[in-house]
Amino acid sequence: MNNSNKVELPISTIENTVENPKAFVIFAHGAGADKSHEFMDNVSSLLNGQDINVLRFNFPYMDVRLAQGNRRPPDRMPKLLKCFETVIEKLDTDLPVYLAGKSMGGRVAATLARDKTLNVSGVMCLGYPFHPQKKPEKLRLEPLQETQKPILILQGTRDALGNEQEISGYEFSSQCHCIFFADGDHNLKPRVKSGFTHKQHVQEAVNEMVRFIDGHI
Repeated sequence: MNNSNKVELPISTIENTVENPKAFVIFAHGAGADKSHEFMDNVSSLLNGQDINVLRFNFPYMDVRLAQGNRRPPDRMPKLLKCFETVIEKLDTDLPVYLAGKSMGGRVAATLARDKTLNVSGVMCLGYPFHPQKKPEKLRLEPLQETQKPILILQGTRDALGNEQEISGYEFSSQCHCIFFADGDHNLKPRVKSGFTHKQHVQEAVNEMVRFIDGHI
């Protein structure tokens, strides 16, 4: 048997559960911050507050980065996909399952949604990386064009990886729904002069996630 593609369940996981949950979200981190980042923690806590269980995990490269203290780059997409698939397969729950991801994690989740046999009810992307920073010609639209599952995209209007003006010219599946946050950057954080706060945007993003979940149970 060829074990070259074998991917074990990530060592690092955090499971935040509540009594009487209505759904389970598997939440993947972005390229540069791990599962315990403040943004990941805040979103997970807010979802718990609305009766939703959350499982966070580190992609293997991130555990290596943390252990070695270096800037190891993310693994290539096939390995990221295999890792996420393994987490889904290992999750033991009778609840409806949703995938969520910050930036790169959302791209991986959306890519998985091209498989109509995938046993999840939908995907939620917080700051989808429509293209690399300062490279708007290198689009990453295929997952959003080929999805077989409903996808919710929560995007800052001035996101450097895909702002509102750019996205208005893209074509993707009718199963994708994009909600914009005024003056938000890639982390949904607005400038002070906008009149909004980061806390407000994150709370409203979670509210939208819950509405999405309620609408697809």
